[in-house]
Amino acid sequence: MSLMTSPQRLAGAAALVAASLASFGAHAEATRILFVGNSYTFGRVDPVMSYNAANVHDLTAAMYATNPSGANSFEPHPWGGVAGIFKQFTVEVGLNYDVSLSARNAASLRGQFLNSNGAGWDLRGNIGSQAWDQVVLQEQSDEPLTRQPGLASNPAYFSTYANLIENWIHQGNALSYRERDLIGGTNAKCAEITGASTGTCGTLRTIPANANANPNAQVYLYQTWARPNLVDAPSQTTTDPVTGAVIPTGVPATSFYTSLQAMTDDLRGAYLAAALVAGADGSGGIAGIAPVGDAFMRAIADGVATPDMYAPSAMSDGLIDLWFDDGTHASKYGSYLSALTLFGTITGLDPATLGLNEIAARDLGISAKDAGLLQRVASAQLGFAAVPEPATLALVGLGVGMMWLRRRRGAAPGAMAPAMAAMAA
Repeated sequence: MSLMTSPQRLAGAAALVAASLASFGAHAEATRILFVGNSYTFGRVDPVMSYNAANVHDLTAAMYATNPSGANSFEPHPWGGVAGIFKQFTVEVGLNYDVSLSARNAASLRGQFLNSNGAGWDLRGNIGSQAWDQVVLQEQSDEPLTRQPGLASNPAYFSTYANLIENWIHQGNALSYRERDLIGGTNAKCAEITGASTGTCGTLRTIPANANANPNAQVYLYQTWARPNLVDAPSQTTTDPVTGAVIPTGVPATSFYTSLQAMTDDLRGAYLAAALVAGADGSGGIAGIAPVGDAFMRAIADGVATPDMYAPSAMSDGLIDLWFDDGTHASKYGSYLSALTLFGTITGLDPATLGLNEIAARDLGISAKDAGLLQRVASAQLGFAAVPEPATLALVGLGVGMMWLRRRRGAAPGAMAPAMAAMAA
C-alpha cells in the first residue's frame, strides 16, 4: 500500500520517526553550527530577518549595539533569518543544534576574513570564537560571477578566501601572505586578475592563529541565486536609508545576463570551482554545496514560482514570488526555500518530510500549500528518492538518529548494528 493511500499509516510512521529522533537528540551533545554571510543569510526584511532570533546566537548583535554604522538602521538586531528557519526545522525533526549567525550587510568572505568592517566588527573573530562542528559560508552575491564592468564580481577573491577560511577553520594556522602569492604570482598579474591595485596585491596580510580550529568541522558553501535586477530589470532602484523601502529611479538598468538561468549557471560553476580549490590542498575541504540558486530555478521550471517578477502578470499569476521587490534579496518564500535546501544538504534529511503543518512556514505567513510546494522543490533539487513505505520511513529515521548518536559519541562503526537488526526483525 502506498503512502498516498494510507494517511493513517503515514501519520503513525512520521510520529515514530519524530519521537525517535527527539529521544536521540535530547540525550546528545548539540551540534554547533555557524552561518557566515550577509543579508542573504540574515534575511534583509521581516518576517524573516527577526525570525526565531531568540534561539539563534546573533554574534554581530553586540557589535551593532557598540557601532551601529556596521549595519543599516532598518535592519535592527537581533537577527534570526535563514539560520532561524533552519533552527526551527531541526527542532521539528528532533535534532539538537546550537545555531549561531555572523553576518553583515553586503559582506564578502574576503571582507570578513580580513576584517575590513566598521570599528569593532570582528567578523573573523566570530569564526574563530568556537570549535564549530559545521560552518556555512555564503559569499556576497556579485563576487563569484565572471568579471564584468559594472559588477562587483571577483571570482578569484571568492575561491581564494573560501579556501583560506576553510583552512583556518580546519587547521587554524597563523598566516602571513600577500595576495599576489595566492593570485597570479606577481603584483601586476594579481592586479590584472582581480582588478585591484598593485599596492593592494602586494600588501602583507597577517592573520593570527585560530585557537578553536577543528579538523573535523564540516564546511558548506551556500550557493546563492540569480538576481532579477541584473537580468532585464525595467529600472534601477534606490533604498531609503531610514525605512529600507525600495524606490525605482526610472534610470534604465543594465542587464548583465540574458536570463536567470545563465546567471545561475555562472554561480554554480564558481561555487564548484571554489570547492575544488579548497579540496586540493589536503586541509579538509568542503563537505558540500547547498544548491539554493538551482532550487530557485527548479521552482520556476516546475511551475511553482513566477519566472519574471517584473511582468505585468507577476502579481496575479498565482505563482510564488521568490524575490523581494528590490530584485536581489529573497522574499519570505525565497528564504524559506533557501533554508529547506540548506537543511537537506547539511542534515541529509529530506525537506519534504517536514510536511504541510511545518511551523516556520506557519509563523512566516506561508500557506500549507505553498510550504508543501517549496518542500518538494528542495527535495527534488537535492535528489531525494520517492517517499518510502511507512515502515521503511521509520527505519530510516531511527537509523539517522543512531548514526547521529554514534557520530556525536564517537561509537565504533558497527556499534549500532544489533539495534538496527532488532528494529528490522
